[in-house]
Amino acid sequence: MKNILLSETPYKIIRIALGVIFFYSGFLKLTDLSSFKEVISAFGIVPWQIRSFTALLISTSEFIAGIGLILDIKGSLTAVFSMLIMFIIVLLYGIQMGFDIDCGCFGSDDPIGSAFHGLRSAFVRDVILVFFTTYLFIWRKLTSFTPVSPFLYCKKLAYKKL
Repeated sequence: MKNILLSETPYKIIRIALGVIFFYSGFLKLTDLSSFKEVISAFGIVPWQIRSFTALLISTSEFIAGIGLILDIKGSLTAVFSMLIMFIIVLLYGIQMGFDIDCGCFGSDDPIGSAFHGLRSAFVRDVILVFFTTYLFIWRKLTSFTPVSPFLYCKKLAYKKL
């Protein structure tokens, strides 16, 4: 069992799956920022003056972190983990306040959001995703793996095009 968990296959599958989830989520939100801004408004945490900026920042961060995680670029896993912790805190706040709203995780008109409507299911999903990100961190530590620096990745791309 230990050999399976330390092999590269589960690491790649989980990393790419998490990357795709964040890429997809960020993409959907970027295509409908006004709806995502309304979801942010429903929580009542962000001042109205910066809701548009916040919607753009979160969506863009998810999108970029998702791509980075798919490509295994340094810092992407930390960004995904940090966003998940932030989302969990906001979801706990919404649950504590008794809100019956969509979490906005996958944008508006999302079939996944419709099927699993509610903050509690989003909370459980995010906790599971934190478990997977923790596995990725542990895997990297146990295998002494270091993802590629974003600067080295860009440099490699530049040399391939020449």
